[in-house]
Order: sequence, then C-alpha cells, then structure tokens
Amino acid sequence: MKLNVKSKNAILDIICLLYVLLFVYAAVSKLLDFENFEVQLGKSPLLSAFASWVSWLVPAVELIIVLLLTIPKFKSAGLLAAFSLMTMFTAYIFIVLHYSSFVPCSCGGILEKMSWNAHLVFNILFMLLAALAIVIKNSFANTNKSLKKHFLSIKQITISIVGSVAVVALLFLSSEDIMHNENPFIRRYPQHPIVFSNAIDLKLNSYYFTGYRNNRIYLGNYTNPLHIITMDTNLGNQQVVKISFDAKNIPFKMATVVLRGSNFYLIDGSVPTIFRGSTSDWKITKELKGIPYFTLAVPLDSTTIAFRSNNAKKLANVLGVFTSNPTAKTTYNRDLLQQQIDGIFDTDGTLLFSEELNKMVYLYYYRNEFIVANKNGILDYRGHTIDTIKHAKIKVSYLKNGTQAEMSSPPFVVNAHAVICQKLLFVHSKVKGKYENDKLWQKSFMIDVYDLNKNAYLLSFPIYKTGDNELKSFLVTATHLYAIIGNDLVVHELKTILTKELKTN
Repeated sequence: MKLNVKSKNAILDIICLLYVLLFVYAAVSKLLDFENFEVQLGKSPLLSAFASWVSWLVPAVELIIVLLLTIPKFKSAGLLAAFSLMTMFTAYIFIVLHYSSFVPCSCGGILEKMSWNAHLVFNILFMLLAALAIVIKNSFANTNKSLKKHFLSIKQITISIVGSVAVVALLFLSSEDIMHNENPFIRRYPQHPIVFSNAIDLKLNSYYFTGYRNNRIYLGNYTNPLHIITMDTNLGNQQVVKISFDAKNIPFKMATVVLRGSNFYLIDGSVPTIFRGSTSDWKITKELKGIPYFTLAVPLDSTTIAFRSNNAKKLANVLGVFTSNPTAKTTYNRDLLQQQIDGIFDTDGTLLFSEELNKMVYLYYYRNEFIVANKNGILDYRGHTIDTIKHAKIKVSYLKNGTQAEMSSPPFVVNAHAVICQKLLFVHSKVKGKYENDKLWQKSFMIDVYDLNKNAYLLSFPIYKTGDNELKSFLVTATHLYAIIGNDLVVHELKTILTKELKTN
C-alpha cells in the first residue's frame, strides 16, 4: 500500500521524536552520572584507551543530533547522524560479543537492565527506524525520478554503515594495541574471572605456599620448617608431611621449603645451604654444596638454582645462577638489576621461575619493571607493569660511617607480591589506576595479569579481603587461585577468561 504525504510525515515525525527522547535521556543520564559513565568506558575492551574524551564526545554528539532533528532545515542531516551513531553503537556491541577479549558490564542508562544480545536487537531496531526515516525524507526531494530518490537513500545508508563500522573497528584495534603495549594505566575488569570457592582458618600466621603438585597444594611453616601441610584443590582432605632430616648441626635462621616437580628443596640463604629430596618419601638425600650466601633463591631444576645475593659493589643486590653438576659453579649477571638509588632497597623484589617457559622473572617492589631471563641468567627483555612509577619512591639513610643502609621512611610499594602460572604473571599491585574508585581498593587486593610470551598486559581482578587482614602470599594453578590473608586460606576457581589464556600458547 502506497502511503500519502500526510502518513509519511506522521511516520517521520514519530521516528524523529523517538530518537529525540532516546538521545536526550541517554545524554542526560551520562552527564548526571558522568564519573560512573567514564569508569565504565575505562573498563571497556574497545574504548579503554580513549575513555577520557569519548565520555564527553558521546553525550555531546547525542545532544547535537537532537538539535538537528528538531530544526526542519537540518532534519536530513540529523537523521543521517542518528543512523550513523546508532550503527556505531551496534558495531560496538557486535565486536564486544564476538571479538573482544571479554564482555564488560552494561554502561547503564536506559539499557542497564538489558543483556548484551537484547542491547543488540534494540539498536538494530532503531537503525531500521532511522533508515526508514531517511528513505521517507528523500522521497520528498524535488525530483520526479523515483529511481534517483531510492538510489540516494541506498547510497547514504551504505556510506553511513561502512564509515561507522570502520570508525569503531579502528578505535577497537587502536585501543587494543595501546592497552596491551602502551597502557596509560587503565585496568580492564572482565566479569568474574575468579569465583570464591572456599576458605579455612589456618589458626597461625606463619604459613606460606610451598608449591602445588598432583592436584594438591602444599603449605610450609616458618616456625616449623620440617612440617608440611597438604590438602586437595578445595582445601579438604588435609594431611601433614614431616621431612626426614637431622638439622642439629646446621644453624638455620629462616629455612623454607620449595617444591619443583617431584623434588623438594630446603633453603636458607643465611647458612648458606640448599638440600634436596624427593616427594615420594620426603627424605633429604642431596646437599647442593658451594652456593654463596643469598637473600632469595628458586630452584630451576634438580641441580640449578637462581639466586639473589649482596655480592655486588657496596653490597648491592645482584642476580646469579648456581649449578652443582658436574662441579659447583656460580655465574653472576651484574647488569640484570639496575640501580636507581642505593642498589639494595631500590632493587629489592620477587624472584620467580616458570617451568613451562623455562624462564626466570624478577619483579621490582618499588618500580614498574620486571626482568625476564633464561636459565643461564641472560636477559630476554625488560617488561613493565601498567602503573606509572618508573623510579623507586624510597628514602635511604646511611649509618655507621656509611657502611649500613636503612630505610628512613616507609617505602611506596608498587608490586607487593607475584606468582607465575605457565605463561602468565600475576602481580598484586598497590597502585590505583585511572577510573577506579576508593571503595573497591578498601575492600580488596588488586591482581594484574600479564602475558610473558607477548610482554603484554591482559586484565585485572580483585581478591576480596577477609576482615582487615593483609594479603601475605598467593598461588595460582591451572584451575584455582589460593591466597593467604591473615590466618585465612582462601580458594577461588578460575573462570573461562583466565583458563583460556592459560591454555593458549
């Protein structure tokens, strides 16, 4: 049925009115709750890097389109702009659902209660309404050739779709590159990458993670180094293991136990000594003799140890590799740790090893840098955490005629704890990023995740506190995250977005 001019005008006016109502409500909602809108854009997998200016641009464009639609002279331009903007919104949702690394929460406003798929249908419906309005508007053009009018509508709609999709795709690709490689300190929070599973009270605050093997976690105890607690993945079926070893003649000060494969290692850098045994019988069978004094050490294999000592100039920290096979040999790489202030406190950090990558990693406590090196201590690359603290914020005083260094004020900690699971580096950061509110930081510990293969930031998530206790250490396996918070041992199950990254080589 062919519509008359009056009917066409009525349909056109209704569509324009719907867009006016939609964009006025959307723009005003964003401006009234601007901080939250900016935060949501900051968490977006497509627009994170551009959140600061997109958060202002979108409501401004919506209000400009409303103005164009209400002025008869500019109604055609307003309809094309409305169609283009709605196409961008639709393309954004489609990319989020099918191509982004995660699906964020809703941006609020009128669509707050909708699912992302409902979101998509809603936008497509408004796109079709705008396209119909463009066709009707062009039918009023001063020409008698119907074919020319239809061609004009098709041309305008096609150019609008291609241009709008291209803009969103370009923003997506640019934002992804910036977020992964040149992050401006904007964290990405996917929905529920971990889910709380269980918690138990350890009764004591002297426990630490020894390792994980055969679907069981192992906890050591600083006050009783020869006793190990082991339990299943959900903290059940607890057992106590006693290491068989006579240590009466060794003046241990701070002995710890580390699991590596089927072996365990009893380590104390103040002696210095490292003993090795098998988890099949928990008996010490081998001493790795000849290792120098060290402050940190991690086993790389049954005969090789990566360590940190104070053997550099003015007792500065230095990384080295010790091997006991066939004879004891120590190799230092004095260029790995880079001094900024004193070489001791400013280079303090965490020493880790990835069995899957066969790489050692050293993460600084007080600056946004980590070092990745091979088993021989040869540098692969220097990576950076996403915060902006490039220089350690510490004050050091020298006592006893300059022979003893002490911290003269509390240091600004950047990276408090870290663990490696396969190719992923998990960092407990203590620095708040852009678009983050204080409430989240007051009730949780922030974990940032990095891909060591790609030297790229991936995502972040909180571990929620248990009371006022501090996070002492944590452990990540292929399926779970374990954390010791005060006396509590807490386990979270890893969800798809993390397990997928762990499985991807």
